[in-house]
Amino acid sequence: MANVSAISRNEWMLRGPLRKKGYDWWWHSLTAENAATGEKKPFYVEFFTCNPDYAEDEPVIVWNDPIARNAGKRPSYLMVNVGFWGKDHGQLHRFFSLRHVDIHADPPFSVKADDCYCDETRTYGSVSISEEDAKAHPEWMCDAGTMTWDLKIDKKIAFNVGYGASKFFRRINAFEMFWHAEGIKTAFTGEIVLNGEKYIVRPETCNGYADKNWGGDFTSPWVWLSSNNLTSLKTGKKLENSVFEIGGGRPKIYFYALERKLLGTFYYEGKDYEFNFSKFWTGSGTKFDCEETEDEIHWHVVQTTFKAKMDTVITCKKEEMLNINYEAPNGTKRHNRLWNGGTGTGIIKLYQRTGTSWTLVDEVKAEGVGCEFGEYDR
Repeated sequence: MANVSAISRNEWMLRGPLRKKGYDWWWHSLTAENAATGEKKPFYVEFFTCNPDYAEDEPVIVWNDPIARNAGKRPSYLMVNVGFWGKDHGQLHRFFSLRHVDIHADPPFSVKADDCYCDETRTYGSVSISEEDAKAHPEWMCDAGTMTWDLKIDKKIAFNVGYGASKFFRRINAFEMFWHAEGIKTAFTGEIVLNGEKYIVRPETCNGYADKNWGGDFTSPWVWLSSNNLTSLKTGKKLENSVFEIGGGRPKIYFYALERKLLGTFYYEGKDYEFNFSKFWTGSGTKFDCEETEDEIHWHVVQTTFKAKMDTVITCKKEEMLNINYEAPNGTKRHNRLWNGGTGTGIIKLYQRTGTSWTLVDEVKAEGVGCEFGEYDR
């Protein structure tokens, strides 16, 4: 079973060695409707923390300052990172010193800095970056614009990756990058105001998602795909109690990199089909290809177990995506083409084994797919 709630995995993980070389973030993505026109637009809200033991009175950002980095400076801050996808897309970053952030580390977590707040059931805040400041501060890694939000969060379906993110493996920091998705299907309610335009967020149309990542570094390749905006091509009906999720890349256990591994699940109308390489007894296997063309990013992922198979093909237009920006805990920025979007589309074929052959459970159209692909600069 993958749909197992575990809010203990949403606690703030920057303890022990990760206080000096670690990041931890909470991510939320959703679709909202323009209050005036009804046009749908996807957004995200993320609270990203890094290296609390290096906190100073002001946020410390060093990725574009080799002198500071060579002198031993390391990044330390809360970055409130909000953004939006589509032909009009952007990312806005607001930084706080962790000395001035109130974090309740134990579950249920909460993070508060000035008027920005996030916990298990609500997030609100504001980010405003002028054109002049965006140009004058390339270290902020962001665009210009203004966004405010106030959202209630109701996490409906989880993707629990199992013992790989258990308390024991967290305590020994076995993996370089951990993942827990408490809300692969999340109902958001509230409003967003982007550059003066109001957007309404409704639980029945938001295609909401919430997860978190933490660790000492990022993965390369980096792959993520998810949506609960799904329609059965067998019946033509919306799948109201379904969601698919795929994520991973090349996990590292200490200094050993595993070869191209992805975790996945399809919660299909109440039945859980999980594809998890750490559960070796299920016979889980994955093959995937990600391709960047002139205009699009393409994903093709085939995941199997002894009992099920999921064949996923997703496409997203690059003109609607971001190259989302993160600074690693060691102060470097190696992901500079990390394609990140919320308007992917594609087809998922779900099969169940019958004897020695595969029987099609459903062929599903996926829309509003949250998607990501990137590899380190060589």
